[in-house]
Amino acid sequence: MSSSRSMPPPSLLEDEVGKAHHHSSPPQQKSIQRKPGGWKSMPYILGNESFERLASIGLVANFTVFLMTVFHMNQVSASNLINIWSGITNFTPLVGAFISDAYVGKFWVIAFSSFASLLGMVIMTLIVALPKLLPPSCAHQQALLNQCQGPTSRQFGLLVLALGFLSIGAGGIRPCSMPFGVDQFDPTTDEGRKGISSFFNWYYTTLTVIMLIAVTLVVYIQDSVSWVLGFSISTMLMACSIVLFFVGTKMYIYVKPEGSIFSGIAQTLIAAYKKRNLEVEKAILYDPPITKGTYQVPKLPLTNRFKYFNKAAIILDGETNLNGSQVSSWNLASIQQVEEVKCLIKVIPILVSGIFCFTTTIQQGTFTVSQALKMDRHLGPHFQIPAGSIGVISLITIGIWLPIYDRILVPSLRKRTKIESGITLLQRMGIGIGFSILAMIVAALVEKKRRDSATYHNRPDGLAPLSVMWLAPQLILIAFAEVFNSLGQLEFYYKEFPDNMKSVSNAMFCVMAGTANYVSSALVTAVHKVTGKHGRSDWLTADINVGRVDYFYYVIAGLGVLNMGYYLLVSSQYQFKEKIQSTEEESGLDIELNASKK
Repeated sequence: MSSSRSMPPPSLLEDEVGKAHHHSSPPQQKSIQRKPGGWKSMPYILGNESFERLASIGLVANFTVFLMTVFHMNQVSASNLINIWSGITNFTPLVGAFISDAYVGKFWVIAFSSFASLLGMVIMTLIVALPKLLPPSCAHQQALLNQCQGPTSRQFGLLVLALGFLSIGAGGIRPCSMPFGVDQFDPTTDEGRKGISSFFNWYYTTLTVIMLIAVTLVVYIQDSVSWVLGFSISTMLMACSIVLFFVGTKMYIYVKPEGSIFSGIAQTLIAAYKKRNLEVEKAILYDPPITKGTYQVPKLPLTNRFKYFNKAAIILDGETNLNGSQVSSWNLASIQQVEEVKCLIKVIPILVSGIFCFTTTIQQGTFTVSQALKMDRHLGPHFQIPAGSIGVISLITIGIWLPIYDRILVPSLRKRTKIESGITLLQRMGIGIGFSILAMIVAALVEKKRRDSATYHNRPDGLAPLSVMWLAPQLILIAFAEVFNSLGQLEFYYKEFPDNMKSVSNAMFCVMAGTANYVSSALVTAVHKVTGKHGRSDWLTADINVGRVDYFYYVIAGLGVLNMGYYLLVSSQYQFKEKIQSTEEESGLDIELNASKK
């Protein structure tokens, strides 16, 4: 669930603003709209996004409970499946963004991906509706003894197929929906710029409301009324999303694909490798003017950091045309492309630290839900909180804390530190790592108390007579870790990348989140295998009351401490973009630049 709600801040899409006034129609339409769709197209775009998010988040928010109680998977297998699938889902937006930017544009990527999501949801609904597609029902006593029959290979394969279609859908919708909304406004006018700002506000407001509805109302229907009805609602909402999206076809503005930044990165790496034996000193380097339509892209100055990649810009005989353009972009890169690659490489050590921090956040969608299933979830005599809804505590914490942080804490800190953001982004991310460690320690202490209570009372249902609200402290701390580290990373990438690489900021966060899912899965598998030797139950055994999930949390906390040490080391060595550029300008470069002009 966490990865589903991780979104880039509005500033990440400001690079789209400069391109929003180059419009074209989709292939089947000959007429070209000259004025932006503006707010006339917003009901269709926001409506499409809202229905899609409500459908997808409503489907996955309660997925751990579904896998364990309906599909009869143990908590290790369920956790690994969710982590692997979430990892894939976080990487597919890179593919979707590339196809959109380089080939077909945002409209067609969203359209195709919406149908993929719908197909995935239809399959999921059929799985819960048709008994033959599910493992046989299991008596309550069998479930307590972990004697339920799991899914067959065919049943599991169908589930994986559904998840695959959902990943394809997310890979196209997530990176394109918000930029497509930005495209509807003309940034060359005051009205257009105000519209873009308002669009961001509406986008994030609706997203927050939708997430709260998904993890409460939709999850409650799945958990307490019917899985078939709960999944059917998600499927119908996705169908409505598609209908609404195509109804607005004549209202939209369509921006032509202008090429992907990822292609330039790959070309630079290959060109540098081909010229690895050349000497860059005194060489003539390729430095053409950069334009995208009427939008001028500010150039980056050549730096001596990671000097090896400067070789990609060395001009050899026959590599440029008479007008100064490249003969082959795979043999010759511009200085701008070289510096973009350096920006990417420079932030990788910081990204690695975020991987281990985000591993903590992932646990609230897996083992925290397992804890909730074995606790007293009643609020009053008649209402029981669905286990999958427990994560709403994190959402509420983030919603309350962000305005306090932005409006009260930052201005107060700004007066003392003289830093615009109150504290530096590196300090903010470090605080987030600290909260992630504290969250796992608290989670371990609460789990020990829950397990001891369940063992002491030894109830037939295995429940601990302990309120599920005991999980609130760890979820609140996880929310603080997310606010400080995850959102800090998004802003960090945005500020450290040049103007025409802002879209890569979201891509970097997706890579971090996806990798964290795989790290979590590998960690779960390793602990499961290593601790289950010599006839003893492993820490993550199917019966959480027999296992030692608290030890697992301590392992994550210990890795977090090591990660903190690593982060302090790499952050102390990090040089911000402005500092590097000023240093290079002062020292000067003994390299002759060839500024080719078209």
